[in-house]
Amino acid sequence: MKVDYITYAIPFFLLLIAIEAIISKVKKLGYYTYHDSVNDLSAGIFQQVVGVFSKFILAGLYVYIYENYRFFTISGTSLIAWIACFLAVDMAYYWFHRAAHESAVFWGSHLPHHQSEEYNLTVALRQGAIQGYFSTVFYFPLAFAGFPPVMFITLSQFNTIYQFWIHTRAVGKLGFLETFLNTPSHHRVHHGKNPMYIDKNYAGTLIIWDKMFGSFKEETEEVVYGTIKPLASWNPVRAQFQYFGELFQKSLKAPRFVDKFLLWFKGPGWLPRGMNYDEFMADPAYSEEGMKKGIQAKYPPKYKTPIPKAVNAYTVVQFMTILIFALGFLATEAMMSLTMRLMCGAFVLVTLTAIGGIFENRRWAQILEIHRLFFAAIAILVNFEQGIWFALIPIAMAVFFYSLVFRAPQTAQT
Repeated sequence: MKVDYITYAIPFFLLLIAIEAIISKVKKLGYYTYHDSVNDLSAGIFQQVVGVFSKFILAGLYVYIYENYRFFTISGTSLIAWIACFLAVDMAYYWFHRAAHESAVFWGSHLPHHQSEEYNLTVALRQGAIQGYFSTVFYFPLAFAGFPPVMFITLSQFNTIYQFWIHTRAVGKLGFLETFLNTPSHHRVHHGKNPMYIDKNYAGTLIIWDKMFGSFKEETEEVVYGTIKPLASWNPVRAQFQYFGELFQKSLKAPRFVDKFLLWFKGPGWLPRGMNYDEFMADPAYSEEGMKKGIQAKYPPKYKTPIPKAVNAYTVVQFMTILIFALGFLATEAMMSLTMRLMCGAFVLVTLTAIGGIFENRRWAQILEIHRLFFAAIAILVNFEQGIWFALIPIAMAVFFYSLVFRAPQTAQT
């Protein structure tokens, strides 16, 4: 029986995030900002909810190859086999991760993980919702080799879980461990947009792959976090799919047909001759042409959006509520009908989208939030006996929120 270790690990992730955030606050380290952290967690929830509907397809493909096309039969009880599978999983992750930075369409699936302009444990949970569709193919050789599905799925989950703790600025260099493990220092480099750090340190658990294949870089200067072209949005849907829209626009403007195709598979910084770098890049220093010329990079200020204090407080309540709801959904979805899964999943994603839009003072998000609360009230009435008293809670929230954003002006804060 396969255990979903990642789902069980999420409460521990949240606990460690809370501890790091408290330490940052007490010591005034500035590791966390509220809007950015919520956006990180929203992307993580988005990925987990989408995974409810995709994980069986992706795991099923591995099982299908293993059962029908494996070359060998490897014992699931052999310690040597487990060690070999661990190394194979880690190296396969390295090559996927490298492809995800060196090929535009793969980068689109991985990009959400790099959009945060902060670096803390919430960033570890910020993931691309469709990344699994791009990474799975890199693990198929393990199925052909004959590594049992339970062995592969278990070790790939622990590979993911390991990478949580390395998303921190609170841990410095770790001496001897730096020689073979992926550490916070090594991974800070990977998240840097400093020109010297671009496309370095792809490792999952072991940094040895970067050292073997020429992609290693030691942390030597302060890291500037985020993507070359900032997202400049708190909208979780935009975070997941904006880049694919940009790729499509580039391909439409490419002068040659072959370039329209190549744009999707060459590096994210590549543009065919005749296209204007200034139109598509945040800074020409980051184009392949610019980096060869050594143009000095310029870093724009971090994205911020001031909103009324009372609205900010309101979003805290709504985000904590939907976080608890999402955790309950992920823990029990296997017992739900498909219709109920779809409804619960959609409700979570709509809520996160509304919160992101509220952070940006978007009128459409404020209207969406009021409709979302009335929908919640109707759902409670339909699904629970004597639910009228509970249904009054979202109705009261809708009235309160309306009074905040449509009637009473408030003092803004970021």
